[in-house]
Amino acid sequence: VEVLCNGRRHTVAKRYSEFQALHKRIKKTCKVPDFPPRRVPNWMPKVLEQRRQGLELYMRGVLYHNEELPQEVLDFLKVRHFQQEPKAGSMA
Repeated sequence: VEVLCNGRRHTVAKRYSEFQALHKRIKKTCKVPDFPPRRVPNWMPKVLEQRRQGLELYMRGVLYHNEELPQEVLDFLKVRHFQQEPKAGSMA
């Protein structure tokens, strides 16, 4: 999964279950989008690509909707600090 954070592209290679566990831990303290569902059969390349895209959209939503992120999210992304990107239409 690739996300843009602090103007840099970060690649996160983790299992679906790790993203799901992160979601369960942060949903009470962060604004989070709906978590993408797990589909069966999950070993088909098309299904795996759809899952990757869903997880990318999820992580982008987490980054977009939160001005500050818990250390747990930064550690998950292997990022030291977080500076939210300016939203479209805002003056920077």
